[in-house]
Amino acid sequence: MLANYLTVKCEGQHEIVIEKSRFIAHIARATTEEEAQEFIQKIKKEHNSATHNCSAYLIGETDNIQKANDDGEPSGTAGVPILEVLKKRQLKDTVAVVTRYFGGIKLGAGGLIRAYGKSVSEGLNHIGVVERQLQQIVHITVYYTLLGKMENELRNSVYPIKEMNYMEKVEIQMYVPIKEKEIFKEWIIDLSNAQSEIVFGAEEYLEKTI
Repeated sequence: MLANYLTVKCEGQHEIVIEKSRFIAHIARATTEEEAQEFIQKIKKEHNSATHNCSAYLIGETDNIQKANDDGEPSGTAGVPILEVLKKRQLKDTVAVVTRYFGGIKLGAGGLIRAYGKSVSEGLNHIGVVERQLQQIVHITVYYTLLGKMENELRNSVYPIKEMNYMEKVEIQMYVPIKEKEIFKEWIIDLSNAQSEIVFGAEEYLEKTI
């Protein structure tokens, strides 16, 4: 699992008009090629009267799956420009489909490349990009007598609280960067005067809008 990577914030769409042609960028996450293809087919079905539904996707930790499709536009003028924007923005596990409704004015090869690239770029700006950071979930169990001090220090720290469970003791779950988990553990031991139970749980991605 990657320590951190960028991807689109959520599924969304954004429309621009260039020389009377409508370009609608549809962008979503896809962690498998099957998911990417399902999204592309969904958009094609929704916009089956469009002139073109061009697409591209990047999948895998090393971008080992890359595909681009011009869907009838001149070769290299649509799918590749879409893919290049995804790569330039350093996104992973992302699929984009640009729907074009022809407005009657031909753009030429250069114009098409710029239009499809601009559509995806502005679509990403509109929908948003997040950084997914791999975190260690750390479970801290303390007596209620330590709760006030512990909670105050934790809430003022750089580490986000995932949740708190109030039972016989209090269990606090924290997000901690993988590489800092041992430092964090030592800090908690000092903070609680060694009166806490600390268990490393699952690893989970935390998202930060950039």
